[in-house]
Amino acid sequence: MTTNPLTVAVLGPGGVGGLLGGLLARDGHRVVCLAGEDTAAILARDGLHVRSGQFGEFTARVEAATELRTPVDAVLVTVKATALSAALDRLPPQVLGSALVVPLLNGLDHMAVLRRRYPATRVVAGTIRVEATRTAPGRIEHTSPFAAVELAATGEPLSPVPEFAEQLRRSGLPVALCEDEIAMLWSKLSFLAPFALLTTRHPGGIRAVRSEHRPELLTVLDEITTVTRAVGAPADAQALLTMFDRIPGTMKSSMQRDVEAGRPTELDAIGGAVLRAAEAHGVAVPALTRLVDELSAPTEG
Repeated sequence: MTTNPLTVAVLGPGGVGGLLGGLLARDGHRVVCLAGEDTAAILARDGLHVRSGQFGEFTARVEAATELRTPVDAVLVTVKATALSAALDRLPPQVLGSALVVPLLNGLDHMAVLRRRYPATRVVAGTIRVEATRTAPGRIEHTSPFAAVELAATGEPLSPVPEFAEQLRRSGLPVALCEDEIAMLWSKLSFLAPFALLTTRHPGGIRAVRSEHRPELLTVLDEITTVTRAVGAPADAQALLTMFDRIPGTMKSSMQRDVEAGRPTELDAIGGAVLRAAEAHGVAVPALTRLVDELSAPTEG
């Protein structure tokens, strides 16, 4: 990888992938969006249109295909966890070669899936904190006042990760490199799991969680902190509570939006991952277990 413009594939150009793909394309990189036939046709014709309070409103030209056919420098894997297995058919290992594979999915289990399929040393753990939604194919609304990426640093002398991070920064994205992959992934999950589960469970979203359901919020934060520490990552319940109290009242979790739209949710990837870790380390999490059970129950009607 060089400082010259990159060729970056985006597997799943939805809210997150569309935002990042648009920023990279606007900055002069070649972006290839991998999607279904109808979406790919729209993207090839119209490009990615992004509306963002942070990055402005713009349209970026991109390429699009239903399957990766030529090598690239890096792939951003930005599909939902529920769609990962089917989406990987668009990313043949023999074509991918030595490209970086950077997943920005919720949860933990996707790392093992990707490292079984592609060269393990080229799969670089990543997280993103953002609220971005695809309102139509190629139409992206970035509604949170922030967008921040973290990438796991490999520590290898010739690793391309620092340079890729710098290219993302030049496109406008804040990017941090983290030496501890587990700590990085759990730093996001320890906030995301309570946020997603509680806002999806309770009408009124984050406003109601912070007020009417605050005792439950405190209990859940204590449980997730205990699990996070048990897996060997740092965690602070008070710091998490401070983050919750600072969230814009209009912000929604992706799980909450999925339920509202009648789409499959990432309940297993988020809540299930926490419960599996708790069981593996002998940590009791009754409040989190109840939330996952209630959200798993079929709705009447």
